[in-house]
Amino acid sequence: MNRFVTANPSKCIGCRTCEIACALAHSEGAGVEGLAPESFKPRIRMVKTADVSTAVMCHHCEDAPCVNACPNNAIVYRQHSVQVEQERCLGCKNCVLACPFGVMDVVTVPAVRQFAGLTLSLGVKAQAHKCDLCIERGDAGPACVSVCPTSALTLMDREAMDETLRRRRERAALEAAEVAA
Repeated sequence: MNRFVTANPSKCIGCRTCEIACALAHSEGAGVEGLAPESFKPRIRMVKTADVSTAVMCHHCEDAPCVNACPNNAIVYRQHSVQVEQERCLGCKNCVLACPFGVMDVVTVPAVRQFAGLTLSLGVKAQAHKCDLCIERGDAGPACVSVCPTSALTLMDREAMDETLRRRRERAALEAAEVAA
C-alpha cells in the first residue's frame, strides 16, 4: 500500500503553514528566499471556501493515472509512493490532465548542464510538480504533517490505515448495538 497524507477539514484553520513548510522543505538551500513569489512552489495547496478550508495534495494512488499517462516513464512507484524522476520529465502535462484530484502541476525551473567543470545555463525547463511525501527527509516524514498546528494532516501508512479501520468498525458495532437495544 502506498503512503499518503490525509487532511481533516474539521481541524484545518486555513493558516497555510503546510504550504510554507512544503516550499521551504523543497527550496534546496534557498531558505526564506524560497518564499519569494517567483520561487514559492509548494507541492500542497490550501483550498478555502466560505464554509471550509483544507489542504489538497497528491493521493499517491495505487494505480495512479499520472503514472499511466506519462509517455517518458518519469513518474514511478518508489518507497511506497508515487515519485517524479525529474531528469526524465518532458513537461508535457499529460500527468496534469490525467490526475483526477487536480494536484499535479507543471512548473518551470532553471535548466542547467554540467560540462567540463562548468555550469551552463540553458534557460528554463518545464517539469512535473507534486507531493513527494518529503522522502528526502527520511523518518522525519512530510514537512506539512510535522508543522500543522492543529494536527489536521496525518501520514497514512498500512499501520495507520488498519487502526483507522479498526476504530470505524468498533464505532459501527457500538452504534448497531445501541440501535438494537
